[in-house]
Amino acid sequence: MESFTVSALKYRPQNFDQVIGQDQITSTLKNAIETNQLAQALLFCGPRGVGKTSCARILAKAINDKENNSSDNDFAFNIFELDAASNNSVDDIRKLNDQIRIPPQIGNFKVYIIDEVHMLSLSAFNAFLKTLEEPPKHAIFILATTEKNKIIPTILSRCQIYDFKRITVKEIKLFLVEICNLKKLKFDDDALILIAQKADGAMRDALSIFDRMVSFTSGNLTTAEVSKNLNVLDYETFFSVSNLIKENKIPEILLEFNNIINKGYESLHFINGLANHIRTLILCKDSLTIELLEVGEKTRNKYLDQSKTFDFKWLLDALSIIKEAQSNHRFSINKRLNSELCLMQLASLHFNGEKKN
Repeated sequence: MESFTVSALKYRPQNFDQVIGQDQITSTLKNAIETNQLAQALLFCGPRGVGKTSCARILAKAINDKENNSSDNDFAFNIFELDAASNNSVDDIRKLNDQIRIPPQIGNFKVYIIDEVHMLSLSAFNAFLKTLEEPPKHAIFILATTEKNKIIPTILSRCQIYDFKRITVKEIKLFLVEICNLKKLKFDDDALILIAQKADGAMRDALSIFDRMVSFTSGNLTTAEVSKNLNVLDYETFFSVSNLIKENKIPEILLEFNNIINKGYESLHFINGLANHIRTLILCKDSLTIELLEVGEKTRNKYLDQSKTFDFKWLLDALSIIKEAQSNHRFSINKRLNSELCLMQLASLHFNGEKKN
């Protein structure tokens, strides 16, 4: 059996142009290298899986490549990576300080990448301060962290700080489309959007989920199968429930909710999904906010059609009821009843000034 390379490693960016969702940072770093204005201490901070370590490695290679106009492999031994999560003691930093004093044998710079730098102990931070304040001319430090608030101010003041942002659902989805086309996989747009939403702005998480979904669906990424495996209720469920609410069919609503519970979904999970569905219907009410929809074209058209059947004020009142149910859920003894009451109240709301019986 051939060895399998996970997508997060296989499609890891090798240059700044391949980095997704961080254009402002990559363009700044490229300009800094070209104009020889790169700081000796940089801090990359932001959520997990958004490209901090990848950008640090790309930058480390680009520095020596620019200076020597050679292949990045020639200067790979000028790049040192330290995982602060497992090397966080004073002794580890002292060894690093001793190593820093030695200039590179080939090339002009030694680049030190310290990942998860917030894991360093306070004494280790203090031992690192002097080196960071007055580093040798041949040393460049790239620190990476997911928790900038845990780094002491004296370290922050000595670094040029780059804040990485979460990658948008649209950007993740477009990248997944590229991979699907490369692998010649069948896919639904909404299936990839569900994966992108589940990743919560982290490309690494999106690629890990993507690999799992490809295995689960045997290379045919349908919305129904991806929803099932991610334990996410599909769009059709909420379209159906909304129609039942509009038609005041309380018994049918309770039966549908019972089916959802029997499939293993939490009642709060359903209520949260319904709130997001109502929000999406509100977005469809104005041509300006339609652009905020994060769904495929087919599902977008369904939302547009259903939004026309609901009054704007009704949608706002419905959100208020759902919000109250969400607040009460935590303290409710009978959580299922709390959700059922919410659904019955929604089915009893006014339509066009006339109250449903």
